[in-house]
Order: sequence, then structure tokens, then C-alpha cells
Amino acid sequence: MSLSWDDARVSQVDIGIPLLNEFDVRGTFYVVPRLVEERLDQWRSAVARGHEIGNHTVNHPSGGNFTWQRPEYMLEEYTLEDIQREIDEADRRIAELLGTRPTTFAYCAGQTFVGRGLGVKSYVPLIARRFLIGRTYFLPTYNIPTRCDRAQINGIGIDNLSFEQVRAFIETAVNGEGWVVLVGHDIGNPSDRLNTSADVLRRVCDYLKGRPEIWVDTVAAVGEHFNRQQSEDRRWRA
Repeated sequence: MSLSWDDARVSQVDIGIPLLNEFDVRGTFYVVPRLVEERLDQWRSAVARGHEIGNHTVNHPSGGNFTWQRPEYMLEEYTLEDIQREIDEADRRIAELLGTRPTTFAYCAGQTFVGRGLGVKSYVPLIARRFLIGRTYFLPTYNIPTRCDRAQINGIGIDNLSFEQVRAFIETAVNGEGWVVLVGHDIGNPSDRLNTSADVLRRVCDYLKGRPEIWVDTVAAVGEHFNRQQSEDRRWRA
């Protein structure tokens, strides 16, 4: 399983990463570079501890039905060239700020399109060419590593859930021998509508500590493992 968070929110480095470090759990953080700058030293420390930094674009473009979205960053008004520039610039800024190049990507709000109506185009092929893994959102099911499309793996939202609800997702994946990727935003900040309770996260980490048969690692580490495994299977069949 993998634990991931989006946006580079302040609570992630103030509360979440210290908690993960306490349990020696490595997380994946899909960052918006300008937010990284608000806590640059802490984000650099997170990289040094082995946490993964992923690409989440520069301006977080998403669909116009989100009332908080600025019109100039609506995916309905984007072209494939626009989203390519967003990704390229995020890669450049992350490398400049943190000295690492992302190998995985998280679709903003889980949306994989640009344009509208007859002009809608998927940018999944772009992600497939550029990244080891592309992670979606809002899909409450685990991934079957030998069958899933690694350019759009499922991510399960855990904001505002109880420990029992999160544990149920993990157990379902264990029973199905699958890969569960959990997705959060704020950590320990109940004033935000998208918040993972710090107590829930602590209980999840403690629960995982008692389940050594569950491999917990970054999205990139798990993705690389399954890619190698799939390559070996193809060579064996040949």
C-alpha cells in the first residue's frame, strides 16, 4: 500500500511528515511548487528522509464545476500543449527547489481531460510517456497490479474518514492481493474540509506496524517493483 497527499499543504510538513517519520513510513507528496516554497527547508528534510515528491502541475488546473477554480485554470479551457507546459514547469521548479525529478504524477482533482464537448481530449497518453505512474482520485477501490493501467491507477480518498473506514479499505486490498493507494490533503487541520485526522493517521501507522506482511512504500517504489515484475513475466513467457 501507499500513502499519498496532494498540494504541499503546510500541515503536511508541520504535522504529517513528523508523524510518518516516527513510524518510519515513507509517503508520497504531490506538490504544487509555489506551496513548497512556504516551507522549503522542511520539504528538503522530507526528501532527505526518503519521502517521494511527485508532480501535481504548477497551477492545479481542474474542471470548472469546482467553484473555487479560477477561470484561467479550468481544464475545459486547456489544450494538450497547455497541460504539457504545466507539467514541464512543475518538473523544472521541483528539481530547482528540492533537487529531485518526479517519476510519478497525480491528476488534479483526479481529472484526466482537457477541452470541452467534441473537443475533449485525454492527457493520459502524455502521462504514460512521461511518468512511471499516474494517480487518479475519487475511485474507492484498490489496484490489481497485473491488470491496472499504470498511467491512471486508482486513488482512494481518506479525508474525513474514521480509522475503521480506512482500515476496511486496507483489509479489502489485502484480501484481494491488491495495491491500495490512499489520498489525503490537509493533516491534523480540522478547519479544512479536506482533512486527514492526525489521530486517524497515527492509528493507521500503528496498525501497519503490527502487520509486517503489508508492504508500505511510496507510489514510485511500488510502481517500480511491479514494472520489474511485469518485465520478468514477459521475458519468462518469451
